[in-house]
Amino acid sequence: MPVARQVPETSRLLPSGGVHLWRSGGASAPQSHSRGHLVYAARGVLSVHTERGTSIVPANRAAWTPAGFTHYHQAHSTTDMRIVFLSTAMARRVSDHPVVFAVSDLAREVILALTGDRSHHSDAEARLRRVLVDELRESHEQSLDLPEPHDDRLRAVAQVLYDHPDDNRSLAELGHLIGASARTLSRLFHDELGMTYYEWRTQVRIYHALILLADGHTTTHIAHACGWSNPSSFIAAFTALVGSTPGRYRNP
Repeated sequence: MPVARQVPETSRLLPSGGVHLWRSGGASAPQSHSRGHLVYAARGVLSVHTERGTSIVPANRAAWTPAGFTHYHQAHSTTDMRIVFLSTAMARRVSDHPVVFAVSDLAREVILALTGDRSHHSDAEARLRRVLVDELRESHEQSLDLPEPHDDRLRAVAQVLYDHPDDNRSLAELGHLIGASARTLSRLFHDELGMTYYEWRTQVRIYHALILLADGHTTTHIAHACGWSNPSSFIAAFTALVGSTPGRYRNP
């Protein structure tokens, strides 16, 4: 996806973690770290991009990126991003691959405490980190992944949906546009992305819906802007993937 790069409005980053306040569209440069880290959007919506694809991180999720993985973060709407680094020993208890976790109320408060203005003694901070890791281990992986296609034909189809998530053309119609059969494209979606075209299209639409929600748009506007025929269909699809209705997500 296109990336708009600009300097964060505010950044307070310590060796243990910190805060980035991003303007809408802001993104970090591709980077990797010697320690694993967790990112959480206290406000707004983040996407985390790695070689494995794009993970969407709304306010009820946190994204884990292990040490050594090249990645970048992108903000959608004004976003308050919190970042917590973990020691090698603690990181071993989380995951050896990028993953998105559901965030409990306790985990949220621990992340905010670790990245807030208040200073913590090293012992207290270590205890908070242990609590956070325990909460993550009790949580379910709830990735909202948007795998990036590599085949040129899939990339052409993907670009249509990135630019126009409300496009309701069938795979056969899009195939005619780019010069590939629906059967070929269907096989590529299954083999390369592990899902059907329609499953992938729904992921793209939810990705855009989260951005529009963060920008304050109504459910009805979002439903039509992202290709659903009515708000009820949008609400059902959103709830199935995100775990809450759009209204509850906007006002937790």
